[in-house]
Amino acid sequence: MDHKALAREMRGLREQVTGITDTALAAADGLLIAADTADSIDPEGLAALAAAGLGLARRTAQATARGTLRRAVTYGSHGCAAFYAVGDTALMVVLGDEGLDVDDLHRVTQPTLRRIDSILTEKAAEGV
Repeated sequence: MDHKALAREMRGLREQVTGITDTALAAADGLLIAADTADSIDPEGLAALAAAGLGLARRTAQATARGTLRRAVTYGSHGCAAFYAVGDTALMVVLGDEGLDVDDLHRVTQPTLRRIDSILTEKAAEGV
């Protein structure tokens, strides 16, 4: 797996959107793939929680016939956490402060998610 390419994508997203404080990429089962987080964040714990939350959101979207889940956002008093599906096998979590423009984040994140999915898919194809 090209960890440098994944780190570049995560860092690039942070540079494009003001207010992003942390990012992490996890497998759908919650195992951490890559992280760009502050020391105060446990990236493994964040990955596991994000996978659980995204899994519930996916099942809710399916149960209510809302189609394929694209993202879920949790708002707190000090910012937000956005969870994005990366294909069917991974997810990305983006933490932001109170100044994060979530609409801008959603727009800018789409090409990044496609590139990350491509990087992960290349890894899977190599293993075959």
